[in-house]
Amino acid sequence: MTLERRRMGRITVGVGTVVFRGESILLIKRGKAPFKGRWSIPGGRLEYDEALEAAALRELREESGVEATILGLIGVFEALPSVALREEAGGNGHLVMVDYAAEWRSGEPVAGDDASAAEFFAIDEAMALVAWDETRRALRMAISRRLAGSG
Repeated sequence: MTLERRRMGRITVGVGTVVFRGESILLIKRGKAPFKGRWSIPGGRLEYDEALEAAALRELREESGVEATILGLIGVFEALPSVALREEAGGNGHLVMVDYAAEWRSGEPVAGDDASAAEFFAIDEAMALVAWDETRRALRMAISRRLAGSG
């Protein structure tokens, strides 16, 4: 890889949380790019000197007003730089997302920070609403593990 290519973009680490409340999943409608106006799980950028789980819970509170208990790591997902992502996000970034499963504890969803809406949806409806394939994959993994009883 050339020095020129390394300077073209950046790597961003983000966190996301699949929050279960009974048989429903919390989604937020994104208020900013990428995927502005589309549904996703609550999440955002990891801040310097912040633990991953703490970042996931912070983003959850900021975007939805909901408190939850982390059940476990779902997985690590990525979006490599591409023309489609550049057009959507307005940059050349390589996005690495660390997603967690969580159980709702308190709070009714209220859009905040960079979310324009926040609400719980039935699992099938949530799967149909999310915009990004990797988010759907994270949802499927979280649902499978929950059904298997492993959080």
